[in-house]
Amino acid sequence: MDTGSPHAAEPDGPQDTIEAAGGEPVWIALPPGLLRMRRLLLVVWLGLITLAAGLVPGLLAGPAWAAFALPPLALMVWGWGMTERNWRSWRYAERADDLLISRGVLWREETVVPYGRMQLVEVTSGPVERHFGLASVQLHTAAAATDATIPGLDPAEAERLRDRLTELGEARSAGL
Repeated sequence: MDTGSPHAAEPDGPQDTIEAAGGEPVWIALPPGLLRMRRLLLVVWLGLITLAAGLVPGLLAGPAWAAFALPPLALMVWGWGMTERNWRSWRYAERADDLLISRGVLWREETVVPYGRMQLVEVTSGPVERHFGLASVQLHTAAAATDATIPGLDPAEAERLRDRLTELGEARSAGL
């Protein structure tokens, strides 16, 4: 179901369908706050490097040496577009028996986490994420290689997802 926005429609509750009519999962994109946060970090860090790479040699060795600012500046411009491509590649879908997480631009990676295999679901938010009103959901399973994270969610959505995954995990693991 495509609503024309970057965010797919979310189910309103456990009784709603979590798969589209054709059996395809309903993918949910990450909110744009994550893109804004990552771009700000890119500009701050590469801006400081650009300033240092151009100002210090320019003042000490002459104006021609200020050209050392061009590579980090070019990297910032390239990183601006790549950050958006990476942000657009992240999505997740809640299905009846598992959670799908898809990400990656060059190398696509799709993680399937069965609800019955989840041992711990955490919501974390560092200082920068809190400043931008974001939180991450991290899923822990018995196999360390299948731990999965969904970054940059709204805190309310992260808590809703944590509660839902915990509820489904308890219901599915009861039969093990």
